Amino acid sequence: MIKNGKYFVPPTSDNSNFKELFARLAASGAGRPVDKDGFPDGAWTPDLLAEEIGQIATNDSGADLRTVQLWFQDNDKGISRDNIRWLARIFGCGDPEAASAWQVELSAAQSRLVAQRRERKRCEESDVNTDMAVEEVVLTAPAPTLSSADEKGAIRGFSLARRSEAIFSHGSPLNLPATVFAGAVALGFLSYFIGIHDIVYERADGVTKQVGFIWAPNWTLLFMVFMPLFFAFAIELIAYWKGDARPTLVAAANGAQIGESWRGMVQASSFTFWAVFLICLAFAGLFQWIGVRLLPLLAGGGDYAIDWGSVAIIRPEVISIPVAIAFTGLAYLYMCLTFYLLYAGLILLYTVAHDLWKLTETTQLGKSAERDCALHAIGLRVMRAIFRCSVCGVLVATCMKLQSLYLTSTSPNVLAWLIGDFQSVLRGSDRATIDLDYSMPTHYTSLVVAISTCIVFVYGAARLGFRGGVRGPLLIMTAALGLVVLAYVLIGAFPGFSILLGVATCVAMYGLFDPGFGMRRSRHILEVTGVS
Repeated sequence: MIKNGKYFVPPTSDNSNFKELFARLAASGAGRPVDKDGFPDGAWTPDLLAEEIGQIATNDSGADLRTVQLWFQDNDKGISRDNIRWLARIFGCGDPEAASAWQVELSAAQSRLVAQRRERKRCEESDVNTDMAVEEVVLTAPAPTLSSADEKGAIRGFSLARRSEAIFSHGSPLNLPATVFAGAVALGFLSYFIGIHDIVYERADGVTKQVGFIWAPNWTLLFMVFMPLFFAFAIELIAYWKGDARPTLVAAANGAQIGESWRGMVQASSFTFWAVFLICLAFAGLFQWIGVRLLPLLAGGGDYAIDWGSVAIIRPEVISIPVAIAFTGLAYLYMCLTFYLLYAGLILLYTVAHDLWKLTETTQLGKSAERDCALHAIGLRVMRAIFRCSVCGVLVATCMKLQSLYLTSTSPNVLAWLIGDFQSVLRGSDRATIDLDYSMPTHYTSLVVAISTCIVFVYGAARLGFRGGVRGPLLIMTAALGLVVLAYVLIGAFPGFSILLGVATCVAMYGLFDPGFGMRRSRHILEVTGVS
């Protein structure tokens, strides 16, 4: 039904509470303008609804965006009488009689929500009273039993999964990227103060190597550029999923069984978070530091190539062994915690992709062309964010492998190594050789990072992509990511690898800014979904 050029849904008086009623109206696009065929111009989003309320002439203040977002979320928050009036005018399409009918319906739905909330609280209070009665009986038992129970309750109250998710979703989206960047800058300043920011040494074969901390791409570019970008893209996706996309899909379910909540899905991955945390802290952090840094520094050498962390063995007049041990310990602690957050972000990206797949299987979005376009737009935005994160992850692995191979080469610094390889193709000159006698544990670490980031993208593509309007852009993103992975794998494998690496890096940088690579979604999809 159309009133005043807008899509009108008449009140049904079906005894729904405010949350249920509002979810249906928002998903159906009640009160939104219609196109030439009479279809509503997409579902309501918090941004669109807040803007519409603010445009009502008699509403001087309107409802702020945060208040409107609370209406979309699954909580016990109700709605004020003033805001009921503005919603009634919107759902009534500006018609006085329809607005009056909707005001009555919304008020009744709000009353039912309040009544249900009171009943729930009453039941909870009854449960508390029962628990108190049980506790009085338990108090007669020996004190150690009560203490043990309290300790177990305290342990159950902590959740590494929820705490990790909160780092990505709570507070300013700038907090995590800025913290990682600040940590890398602090390490750079410390390296300058102790004199290893720019330092060279001469190998036994007469090759002079630059092994300064700021010359190492796996400690500068990695933690100052690519890791903060990964966190920024991951935070943006999680905020969009929790605040806009997921509430829209849940509202479109129309009462169907939608499985676990977002909080429940994150908590279900608790074992994975703990496993990753222990691996990053114990193996990537502590054991690797002991094997690669501490023991060679104490023994005066080892099977690993000399770099800023072990240069104290060759140049003790610049940095002493105790200072090197302390600095490398601090750097590896920062590194292992940051890489845990990287893997926590990958777990959350996987959870978003899996949650979206499950919701698309249960919601009713596919029953019309308009809603099918909305589903494609949500899936495309999710995959573009995962693509950006995957590209950043492979670039992180690339920085690690570059530094590892450079240290075993005969070039004086990493830039000269890359330029020399490029010139070896153009001029036919000899390129720097690589000494395979050195142990390179970073190769394995970088490979794990590259595979992990690609697995998340492949999973999302397999579950969500290669169908409908998502197929074309997703094929381009897959090809771009494949090129970046190929360049990573072939670093140092043949003369001229730097050319492939340069092309792949340019493609990756462009993909971070425009993951669609020039392919824009149709105006039709944008109008339906209101997402970008």
